[in-house]
Amino acid sequence: MNPKVSFIVPCYRLGHLLAECVQSILSQTYTDFEVLIMDDCSPDNTPEVGSSFGDARVRYVRNEPNLGHLRNYNKGIGLAQGEYIWLISADDRLRCDYVLQRYVSLMDAHPEIGYAFCPGHGLHDSNDTGLLKWTAYRPQDAILNGRHFLNDLLDDNFILAPSGMVRRRCYEHLGAFPEDMPYGGDWYLWCLFALHYDVGYFAEPMVDYRIHDLSMTNTLRQQNIRACVEDDLILPWRIRREAERVGAIAVVRRARRAIAEQFSRALVSFSVRGATSSISLNDFQERLGRVCDNILEEAEIASQVFELAADRFYWRNEFARSREMYWRARQGRPLSMVLWAKLLLSIAGKPGMAIRKRMSSVRRKNDTQPQGLLA
Repeated sequence: MNPKVSFIVPCYRLGHLLAECVQSILSQTYTDFEVLIMDDCSPDNTPEVGSSFGDARVRYVRNEPNLGHLRNYNKGIGLAQGEYIWLISADDRLRCDYVLQRYVSLMDAHPEIGYAFCPGHGLHDSNDTGLLKWTAYRPQDAILNGRHFLNDLLDDNFILAPSGMVRRRCYEHLGAFPEDMPYGGDWYLWCLFALHYDVGYFAEPMVDYRIHDLSMTNTLRQQNIRACVEDDLILPWRIRREAERVGAIAVVRRARRAIAEQFSRALVSFSVRGATSSISLNDFQERLGRVCDNILEEAEIASQVFELAADRFYWRNEFARSREMYWRARQGRPLSMVLWAKLLLSIAGKPGMAIRKRMSSVRRKNDTQPQGLLA
């Protein structure tokens, strides 16, 4: 009989942390699970550790040769037999022995939920650094309408990867990790699944996320920061296309906004763990022309991107760059009074910023003020 839950534990050069991760799983009060240790041809002692647990629920799998992290994840998903799949890296761990019971109980009772997640604590040199505030979505447990939740998730990925347990049919019906998104594949899947399913959320932080030099995020950042930029630019386009396919018009509109936001970030600067990168105007315009459906759409999105980029430069006191971007945005919307006002205040420099700050303060105090005016 198949287990209820499959834990997939990818491991590469993390043999020294593997036992801690697996023991946190084996200590769970809910016991109907399997653990697949996916050793991606590690050059360390992973084979010895992976074969040492003496528990029939633990299966050690070694890849020869190295597959790379995404193909290793997908191989594990393909081997998993459980109704639910939990992917947790060998350097992370579960914080409490009841977390699996809570997840299974929720998802068994609510088949409309595609996945569940929770906040986490950071680990540095095995020391608990406290709550990772960016992972705390809200203060109470909730079952979230997937498409409403997607409005927030398209802004940024606040789901801690080792906290997510996914219903198997999400992978079967919608696909596993896209191999051309090495940095943002998990974020993409959280968004894709939320487009089709509701989402469960636990407010209690029940996982630990280890921050260290061998973590996947650090490795990708060191190898190719541009791959991180590429993934963030690709993601909202793909979600938009899928939303169009299923007729989710509100999500299409939100994804268009996310496209503009991601491009504006890339034009100004993109940062991952202290490393920064950006794209040129020529690169941006070439990319936009490739993905837009028509010239009108290209002009509309370009204007939004330039305005958002200008705002970012403006609040960094880079007035010359902001003026350039506001002027470019105005070319796409020549009658926009908001853009003209922003351009004039940018020309005024710091005195203009003082005026704009006062206007923003007044707007925040007045709920009836139109949103987005001089934001």
